[in-house]
Amino acid sequence: MNPDFLKYQAQTSPYPLGMEVSHAIGSYIYDTNNKKYLDFVAGVSACSLGHQHPRVNLAIKDQLDKYSHVMVYGEYSQSPAVQYCKLLASLLPKPLEKTYLVNSGTEATEGALKLAKRATGRTQLISCHNAYHGNTMGSMSVMGFEERKQAFRPLLPDVDFITFNNEADLEKITTRTAGIILESIQGGAGFIQPKNDFLLKVKKRCEAVGALMIIDEIQPGFGRTGKLFGFENYNVVPDIVILGKGMGGGMPVGAFTASAAHMDLLSENPKLGHITTFGGHPVIAAACLATLQEITETNLISDTLEKEKLFRSLLVHPLLAEIRGKGLMLAAMTRDSEVTNQVIFKCQAKGLILFWLLFEGCAIRITPPLTISEEEIREGCAIILEALDEVAHENKLS
Repeated sequence: MNPDFLKYQAQTSPYPLGMEVSHAIGSYIYDTNNKKYLDFVAGVSACSLGHQHPRVNLAIKDQLDKYSHVMVYGEYSQSPAVQYCKLLASLLPKPLEKTYLVNSGTEATEGALKLAKRATGRTQLISCHNAYHGNTMGSMSVMGFEERKQAFRPLLPDVDFITFNNEADLEKITTRTAGIILESIQGGAGFIQPKNDFLLKVKKRCEAVGALMIIDEIQPGFGRTGKLFGFENYNVVPDIVILGKGMGGGMPVGAFTASAAHMDLLSENPKLGHITTFGGHPVIAAACLATLQEITETNLISDTLEKEKLFRSLLVHPLLAEIRGKGLMLAAMTRDSEVTNQVIFKCQAKGLILFWLLFEGCAIRITPPLTISEEEIREGCAIILEALDEVAHENKLS
């Protein structure tokens, strides 16, 4: 590990993996010793088209030759951002038609929470236990995991929590509630899908009391679940949708989308209701446009469900309890967190990149690029099974 990495760059944990990256292409990352690693994580679901996708790279280079940052968000008409928002509106259900481009998923969450309060004139926000929507102060306030929050309190007041898939908890959504924020598939909790029309029941409760439903598509969005957006699997249309990760093909970006009537509220009373210097950056927007075009003009979305079937057919082992998730948003669940840790470390040594989930210690994250091939899936799954066999043998597990 490069000692300057630890000395000069702030870390997020005491023991970073520390692989020194040389280059990456397609489904592979190469270290400075030219060892290649098959990437089953895709930058934590961000590199939706793999690494160095030619369509995305070309869009970035073309835009760099025209102009980069010229003005704060929302003042000048810049073609890549306008084209992107227009295409996105054509692909989203009504009334989701107007998009605010920002720099990250957590900033999109911040904007969505502000919009819910501005549109309703209410203060209460509701989230789910074990939810994750980002790590800035507002986003952390609706994170449903106290261990990660306690060192940073006080956070936003008037936030309550329900249990995902618990219909009885929907009574907590009242005429005091500005908005409820949910992931269409809970990510950090272990890739938990909604059951028994849960999301639809949340929306009906919101309509009954005048609250807004905010759906977080930062992880499930952009084709990862067999639909362009995860909520489309569950017959519901949110009032506000939050976007990020896979929308930029590996570039840093986020967005929130709502009706024009709602979104226009951020432009007056007060003006600058949300403001960002670099949101809608033309180079980033060009990458987003190329990524969305590639995802929607090919078979990548429908292919995710076939690739899911292949993963499920291959990942059968006594140490695996189940495979959670949908499409290429999968979590292989082991019997305990120590098994998960050993498998992830062994696989990296064998040339396969896996990762953890935030709050579910038994989960092995499997979120490869949507462009991953059948051959690469078979290659990676063989490494996982080999690592599981070694863990079982070394720990005398069966």
